[in-house]
Amino acid sequence: MPETERLFIAIDLPADVRDGLARIQLALKKQSPPETVRWVNPNGIHLTLKFLGDVPVTQRATIEEKLVSAAQPHGVFSLVAGGLGCFPNALKPRVVWVGVHQSLEPLIALRDAIERAIAPLGYPTEDRAFSPHLTLGRVRQEARRADSQQLGEVVAQTSVKEKFEWHVSDVCLIRSDLKPSGAIYTTLFHAPLKLEG
Repeated sequence: MPETERLFIAIDLPADVRDGLARIQLALKKQSPPETVRWVNPNGIHLTLKFLGDVPVTQRATIEEKLVSAAQPHGVFSLVAGGLGCFPNALKPRVVWVGVHQSLEPLIALRDAIERAIAPLGYPTEDRAFSPHLTLGRVRQEARRADSQQLGEVVAQTSVKEKFEWHVSDVCLIRSDLKPSGAIYTTLFHAPLKLEG
């Protein structure tokens, strides 16, 4: 058994949202230069709240306890995803994403509570602003510059009118196993939000 696990905390997506994101990926694939992007398996798309990195296996139970205490005071809320973009920008794309917007206050409050809860375990809070997004793909390191620029143009010119709404009722602790074919994600733990009423 390994001594560490590569872990992160995220919000999972329902099947209908994943199906919609898969349709967007397919449309982008058809217009993008081949072998430019490593597309994320739609079943692995999630909204990352905190990347933990390599975590000692012995620390997992403590992280789960902290996650429960951070999540429980927060009520169930809805999120809406839509619109395409690239990090850092369309001129030098490294990541292709669909943005998450509307009702961000409860999401940010939840994310901040998680940050505060696990900081004492040695996971410092993020300095950069939280930019919630759903990663569709990452530009391959070996991609030609002209191809990545063409991808940026495709993303900038692609209008996604469809919006995806879903209810958030828990947060997940997820393990990422890196394989040559891409990452394999396994949900290890669910921390429920407070049910209203």
